[in-house]
Amino acid sequence: MSRVCQLTGKKVMVGNNVSHSKRRTKRTFYPNLQKKRFYDAEDGTYMTLRVSTSAMRTISKIGLKAAIAQAKAKGTFVES
Repeated sequence: MSRVCQLTGKKVMVGNNVSHSKRRTKRTFYPNLQKKRFYDAEDGTYMTLRVSTSAMRTISKIGLKAAIAQAKAKGTFVES
């Protein structure tokens, strides 16, 4: 499973470690992904998603269905 948020599309980024002598070496920045079960009150079902913590905040603010609809409109929603 790749390290991509199912709602926001956040993924691994590449950058540099910079030492005191300004020597640069490659490194990776990983998104803060969590595997979380969300309850859908309308259907009475649970949905397991691998989402970033910022996506969890969005779901708690606007709701699960609205967040999924918003992600589908942007084209970032990935069904598993």
